Amino acid sequence: MQEYLHYLTLSYLWRGALTTVEIAGASLIGAVVLGAILAEIRIAPLLPLRAFAAGYIWLIRGTPLLLQLLFLFDVLPSVGIVMAPVPTAIIGFTINESAFFGEIIRGGILSVDRNQTLAAQALGMSPRVTRRRIVLPLALRAILPSLGNEFISLIKGTSLASVISVSELTQRSQFLSSQTFVFFPVFLASGLMYLVLTSGVALAQSLLERRMSFDRARKVPRDPDGLQRTAATARAPAVEAYDPSPGALPSTESATLIRDQPVLICDGVSKSYSGRMVLDGLDLTMHRGEVVAVLGTSGSGKSTLLRLINHLESLDGGAITVNGRHIGYTPTGAAQRSAAKLATARAEAHIGMVFQHFNLFPHLTVLENVRVAPVFVYSRDPSEATREAWALLAEVGLADHAQKMPHQLSGGQQQRVAIARAMATHPKLMLFDEPTSALDPETVGEVLAVMRRLAAGGMTMLVVTHEIRFARDVADRVIFIENGQVVEHGTPSEILETPQQPETKRFLQSLTGVAV
Repeated sequence: MQEYLHYLTLSYLWRGALTTVEIAGASLIGAVVLGAILAEIRIAPLLPLRAFAAGYIWLIRGTPLLLQLLFLFDVLPSVGIVMAPVPTAIIGFTINESAFFGEIIRGGILSVDRNQTLAAQALGMSPRVTRRRIVLPLALRAILPSLGNEFISLIKGTSLASVISVSELTQRSQFLSSQTFVFFPVFLASGLMYLVLTSGVALAQSLLERRMSFDRARKVPRDPDGLQRTAATARAPAVEAYDPSPGALPSTESATLIRDQPVLICDGVSKSYSGRMVLDGLDLTMHRGEVVAVLGTSGSGKSTLLRLINHLESLDGGAITVNGRHIGYTPTGAAQRSAAKLATARAEAHIGMVFQHFNLFPHLTVLENVRVAPVFVYSRDPSEATREAWALLAEVGLADHAQKMPHQLSGGQQQRVAIARAMATHPKLMLFDEPTSALDPETVGEVLAVMRRLAAGGMTMLVVTHEIRFARDVADRVIFIENGQVVEHGTPSEILETPQQPETKRFLQSLTGVAV
């Protein structure tokens, strides 16, 4: 035991352990950076780049690390690059680990739900902001355990550096045992040193995972105006306060004039997937302050229409304009060319969108979800964005839940947060994609109540829904879509009580169970 403790406290071995840490730490940094670049290239749209990255990863993962180290040790001096053994080892381990880290990072990025990216795009986030603020924080939760394991393997794998004369822990243990002819105590001591190093990595990994946990308590910016209150005391949203054009509805007379101006025009819109036509020459016009309910069977193209309006999907034919502007397109004669700055076009259009499954960002608090677009898309002053976020949460009756994470809320509460998040972009047009279909019956009413208050405040709304009562009570018009075309449109009483087309009659009967 005394002999074992002697080697365990021997500075000669600990200096070797320090060299091990230096090689592993520097290689980790290099491998993560290079691996992240490889991951981005692997999912890039350009085939030659993807092929290059795939070939690099195939070669590095398929050849032994020992061979790679010997290759560098022999080849670099032959081309005039002379380095000490430690830098050579760092380069070798960086190159080797980057192939593994690249695939780990790529897997983490691909594991992020595409709906999170769609939600970010709908808020006007650029690809860079989306990747930094949404995708990578979510991907890191999936990446971290594998990265931790790989780093631990890297620390232990540095023992191979001894073949190129690096005096790290294993080589020093071998030298010491060959001089003293004492093997087991020396290697037992070095093994414990490796265990200490890897235990430090495991502890750091555990702390990082805890820090990124969705259940961790979060601090949120304070409520500057004392708006924290419950849904029971929340008033109706004042739509004018969030409209980018102040005083949008100053009087009944001017409001009537404004309503005559088209906000949305869909002219011959077509879209197909894998040869299947989803929208086939659809026409639709909406005016300011109008609420249009869209009905239709599953697969009729309703949700696709909403995504096309905000350019979350690309048009195959026809044209869509919002307030006279093409969103993400530049007309070039009969065709349309995608705009270079698509995210900017979405942001400038001020189109709010509420999804069927909420699509709140799970790593952000309720308050952070609402303020993320004003700060990182519209470059609003953070304190002003925080103030408005508190106000919007108060409007939907959720200011007392501002510090919670989305998974801590009910479905109805999450959808109300999604509405507040969309309102924070100062929308000129609100799109609702079946906002109540994923909710329990008892929570549908609270979401519909918020939507009714928005409609009463003059918000222009296009609502894909199966809520017949909402369409009857709130909508100015109802349109029925079947096979990618508008089959019938009119007032709620015309469509819901006296439909003319057999497709509409069958659909309404399937919902109500009553023949019409």
